[in-house]
Amino acid sequence: MEGYTKYEKARILGARALQLSMNAPFLLSIPKEKLEEISFDPLKIAEIEFNAGILPITVKRPFPKKEELIEVGEEEEEAEAIEAAIKEEESVAPEEKKEEKEERKKIVKEETETEEEAAEEEEEETPVETEIE
Repeated sequence: MEGYTKYEKARILGARALQLSMNAPFLLSIPKEKLEEISFDPLKIAEIEFNAGILPITVKRPFPKKEELIEVGEEEEEAEAIEAAIKEEESVAPEEKKEEKEERKKIVKEETETEEEAAEEEEEETPVETEIE
């Protein structure tokens, strides 16, 4: 049969040969002399059935996905909207970054102060060992 690639044909023949090797019934009536000639080879039997065009095995080929076409005017509008959004972010971003940096500095100062206080408290709490003779 035509219309199949060599890979599809190999897959179909392999699948049918496996079925035949597991005692599936023949789809064609093949004379005993012909079977003996091909030594009851499941692959040869599958090939005979394939060439006769009676195998109930199909090949699904995926079609390319359709993409919606965007009109030229819509593309320009989208590009302008993106550029405007980027400009807004750039104009606002430096001010926000300064504020974020200041907040981070405050948090770091608070953490270091609390760590220092905790270290001082530990020093005060540790008892002084003295040796008594």
